[in-house]
Amino acid sequence: MTVEMNSKPTARRYSPELKDRAVRMVLKLREETGKRNGTIKRVADQLDVGPESLRSWVRQAEIDGGERPGTNSADGERIKALEQEVRELRRANDILKSAASFFGAELDRQSKR
Repeated sequence: MTVEMNSKPTARRYSPELKDRAVRMVLKLREETGKRNGTIKRVADQLDVGPESLRSWVRQAEIDGGERPGTNSADGERIKALEQEVRELRRANDILKSAASFFGAELDRQSKR
């Protein structure tokens, strides 16, 4: 019997409800115990989620809540959309430059005849 081992762990998708619940649990545990250390690991084990995933969710919740500096979720989405728009506009600009160059050269050839 042959067993294949993947060197890369599979990505798990968590529902927004689970993420919100996990973050609330961490924040509540921190409030109750007065400790920051170990709360993420404890909640991650209870909910069977990755501790680093939970750590990033808590960090983003703290940023969104204004407790930590950084780019909040709304601004991050807006930046992402604007970057996509810039890429599309640059692509369109390159196409227009190529077309202008092509037609300009074509007009030059016709005027020399």
